[in-house]
Amino acid sequence: MKSNHLNIRTVLKLFIYGFLLLSVSNCSLKKEDSNQKKNKDNRPNIIFIFADDWGWGDLSCHGHPYVKTPNIDRLAKEGTDFLRFTTASGVCSPSRTAVMTGQFPARHNIDGHFAWVSDNARRNMPDWLDHETTLLPRILQRNGYTTAHFGKWHLSNNMIPDSPLPSKYGYDTYGAFNCSGEQIPVHEDANSAISFIKKSHSEKKPFFINLWIHEPHTPHHVIPKYQWRFPNLKEPDNIYASILSHADDRIGQVLDELDRLKLTENTLVIFSSDNGPARSSSNRKKLSLMFDSATGAGFGLEASKGITGGRKGYKAALFEGGIGVPFIARWPGKIKAGMIDNSSLMSAVDLLPTFCEIAGAKLPESYKPDGISQVKTLKGKKYPVRTKPLFWKMNANWPAPKNKPDHWVSYAVLDQNWKLLASEDFSHHELYDITNDVYEKNDLKQAHPDVVVKLLNKIREWKNGLPEKPDKKLFSGTR
Repeated sequence: MKSNHLNIRTVLKLFIYGFLLLSVSNCSLKKEDSNQKKNKDNRPNIIFIFADDWGWGDLSCHGHPYVKTPNIDRLAKEGTDFLRFTTASGVCSPSRTAVMTGQFPARHNIDGHFAWVSDNARRNMPDWLDHETTLLPRILQRNGYTTAHFGKWHLSNNMIPDSPLPSKYGYDTYGAFNCSGEQIPVHEDANSAISFIKKSHSEKKPFFINLWIHEPHTPHHVIPKYQWRFPNLKEPDNIYASILSHADDRIGQVLDELDRLKLTENTLVIFSSDNGPARSSSNRKKLSLMFDSATGAGFGLEASKGITGGRKGYKAALFEGGIGVPFIARWPGKIKAGMIDNSSLMSAVDLLPTFCEIAGAKLPESYKPDGISQVKTLKGKKYPVRTKPLFWKMNANWPAPKNKPDHWVSYAVLDQNWKLLASEDFSHHELYDITNDVYEKNDLKQAHPDVVVKLLNKIREWKNGLPEKPDKKLFSGTR
């Protein structure tokens, strides 16, 4: 009896010991699963603020004589100011196409802004960007990010009612103008973004936001409150300073919300622009009013006073004044604070692979990006020489109009330190060492004819690989 009693006690001890081991093991597994989930959900948030016609020099941190941008200046103080970033076009729609696709817009037959169907047809363009192609928001959405777009769209147009809604492009939420359907008021972009940030935070999901603000594109929608900030400026300058001040305030509201929710440390915020500043081609000084069917009434081009920081050309040019724009990135603990990178040659086509690497999202195997990931550059490693060529294509007339002397370039290529610009028929071209000559003052084609031949051949080869016509599935039924 005693032996049996001992055996029972031994069995009970072993059972209890095994149960405890199993419980501890299960707790460890649950803790590990919880940590894995936490790590996955703790991927950084991304907010890409894309202005419209905001010139490189239109920031107080870039030395503008009267424009005040304290909130964007804060991003520069808490992050890195990259001085050599370029967009993929001198105008809106192709520049935005590059951000969405990571490819040169000419691959999609998008060389100008989306307009009326007849204008798109005349310029051999589709009526909207293909929503079935590889797109940045959709990649992030499929990898667990909640995605949103607020502000300008212009990957189609509100004048093309049968064009796809932005929700077709991989967004969970959107509020946009220059698109089909309902148009969001231009100044509701930040409030919409803040509401989305709160919702994503409450759901504990990483988020991606394209915040594409209207300013300083025409019409200039002025609010007196902001005009009162610049009482001593002439009216056109007052209008320009006022609208930029209003935009800067809205950006500040978004930054403040990140602070309030304690999301600042884990959020990459980038401020940039789709192209250089617009300028009136006439000598008219009297302010005019204009009406836009997507955004309403406001002041016209006479109040467009943007500057390029000394760079040649303005909006619609492929010189640096047309494609060289602000690019300020903040990501505390990852991107150095208060730094200036004045040499790394980054491009809008780099954003898709860069954001995807940051988000831990793999690119589709069949996808061929024209850009490269710039995560190392963002984190402080400078790359003054471009390892992968960049190409541009635009509609431009040669010889150049007298009132737009820098708007003759139809093709451009940047390879290593060289940038070559060429007219439509290749009869005229200019060559610059862009690494050392951002202002494009010294045309070196006579000194380096071998480089000219090499780069012209590269442009021709690239041009020959472009599609001749857009896919008819991208045509409006009104064609």
